[in-house]
Amino acid sequence: MKLRIRTFTILCLFFLLTVPWIFFLTANFVETQTLSISKSHRLNEELQRQITETIHMIEANSDQWEDPDWQHRLITHLQKTEMDVVIQSASNSEIYRSNPERRSALSSTEQFSIIEDGQLLGRVSVYLPRSTSVQMMMALIGLLLAFVVIGMTMRRFLLKPLEKMSKAARQLAEGDWDVLLPTSSITEIAEVRDGFEVMVKGLELSYRKQTELEEERRFVIAAVAHDLRTPLFALRGYLDGLEQGIAQSPEKIAKYIAVCKEKSAQLDRLVEDLFTFTKMDYFETQLNNKTMDFAHILQESIDSLTPQAREKHISLSTDFTHNCFISGDKHLLERAMNNILENAVRHTPSGGEIDVHCHRDDQYVRFTIRDSGAGFSMEELTRVFEPLYRGEASRSRSTGGSGLGLTISHRIMKQHGGELEASNHPQGGAVLAGWLPVAGSNPKVKEANSEISDN
Repeated sequence: MKLRIRTFTILCLFFLLTVPWIFFLTANFVETQTLSISKSHRLNEELQRQITETIHMIEANSDQWEDPDWQHRLITHLQKTEMDVVIQSASNSEIYRSNPERRSALSSTEQFSIIEDGQLLGRVSVYLPRSTSVQMMMALIGLLLAFVVIGMTMRRFLLKPLEKMSKAARQLAEGDWDVLLPTSSITEIAEVRDGFEVMVKGLELSYRKQTELEEERRFVIAAVAHDLRTPLFALRGYLDGLEQGIAQSPEKIAKYIAVCKEKSAQLDRLVEDLFTFTKMDYFETQLNNKTMDFAHILQESIDSLTPQAREKHISLSTDFTHNCFISGDKHLLERAMNNILENAVRHTPSGGEIDVHCHRDDQYVRFTIRDSGAGFSMEELTRVFEPLYRGEASRSRSTGGSGLGLTISHRIMKQHGGELEASNHPQGGAVLAGWLPVAGSNPKVKEANSEISDN
């Protein structure tokens, strides 16, 4: 059961007022055998009358204070009124005490002086049978008890949870994410606790993501340094050979120049892939969405890679259906398809073949690109879209790949609300299959189009 602070405060005030009153009524009931306060008032009036009668009796018989018969009559009267008296002379010497055992300082008493003809005869102390002092004392005890109970309750439900959350905040500042957050029956504290827990989870997720990004950044820097160093070392070596005149024949010079052009092209591809990867990974890329035929994008990518395929005597076959319209960024989608097809050409042996299919169903445009290469290993299938990952055989650095092409393609497909998956064909070779929402059904594209129209 949850309580709000104002409800809790009202209950504490009610408890603080009720407990002393209960103690007072209990003491009053013990004294008067009734819970009526008016009855207690009437009893006080009766007590005052009895005191007056007792004092009058003592004052009227001042000459008999030491007479045993009179003292006996006084005791009989006092027993009816449940009072006791002490009679002292003018010199404060005790003449008579009705009850020697009644000497408690806590007893309620009233004192009178007996004067006759202007002369002090003595003093009388009357021990009263009933008094409100007991009730007031019990009420005070009840008040103190109420303060103790309220203090313990406030510490349990208010102070201790706040102290624990303060401790958890210090643990969090020290980097300890396994903080134990307290529970509370107070709604506001429970809400603060829930908000604190959400904050802790968010900070932990952000910290872990930052750690992963830092590790990835270090890995990317190390991998890029290695990838740049290899072609640069070869390029520098061949340029030094040309400068030093090692290549003297026209055939050798042409060979050196061809290798330099190849290495510079490899460097250009690597830098371009790194730029695209960094832009997509660390910056929000605004999509320039337009409606287009996805089969046309595939055909343009095939046409751009046909010369490389011819050099390796690779045959390219296509099977496209009509009306494969999608909404997206044409430049990014062309980049994604170029990367996939370039990867297929790179890993297809000479004389092999690449099959490209594209068709449309109710809501998606689906495509598959299959090559006749060695396919993916089990490890590659689980890590093929990781940045800068290359397998030991089919994706080695010797093929000239940057290790970012498929990663970029996968992220472009995700950015357009689609998917890209890698597998092996039962008859051999690697298969990269994906899908994109048809035009008008992609919520990401709709949102981007609405933002463009608003602007």
